[in-house]
Amino acid sequence: MSKAFAALADPTRRAILERLAAGEAGVVELAEASALTQPAITKHLKVLERAGLISRARDGQRRPARLQLEGLSPVDDWLRRAHAEWSDRLDRLETHLAAPNPNQ
Repeated sequence: MSKAFAALADPTRRAILERLAAGEAGVVELAEASALTQPAITKHLKVLERAGLISRARDGQRRPARLQLEGLSPVDDWLRRAHAEWSDRLDRLETHLAAPNPNQ
């Protein structure tokens, strides 16, 4: 999960994931939609692949990248648990603050 969060921390990699949500794309296609070079895009793809967020396959000389939604599952699970815990804590704080203070 740490690799996924590290990969998602970069805005360029998030933009790549958003693009891949629309369908697979190769390095050339991703570079054309960006100010980055093909080697820079390739480095970002490797990070995303190691994090399990994308997969890449061979199609002749082309290596299209595809979004792997199951790679986001651990992140989603963690965020859901954290959201539930934080919501509970804030609800308890709100209740505590709304309670009358017997010392006043």
